Amino acid sequence: MDSILTLKLNKNVIERAKKYASTNKVSLSKLIENYLDSLTREQNDDFEISSFVKSISTGKSISNDTDYKKIRDDYTEYLDKKYQ
Repeated sequence: MDSILTLKLNKNVIERAKKYASTNKVSLSKLIENYLDSLTREQNDDFEISSFVKSISTGKSISNDTDYKKIRDDYTEYLDKKYQ
């Protein structure tokens, strides 16, 4: 069930957020919902979540110097442990 929430934010932050949301083809409401969800979701400390996976769930981009091979290798290792 969706509810309405009124927020008071800095005007510059709102404008940047609108531009970011538009560029990424996501509504500002969904962007804020995803961010709040990622902050408040129960964390499982059994393994570290990669920056790539975090970026997918939050809609936040990752740096250009990200080592995708390491991310892939880490994920493969995680799956190997999970399905042993």
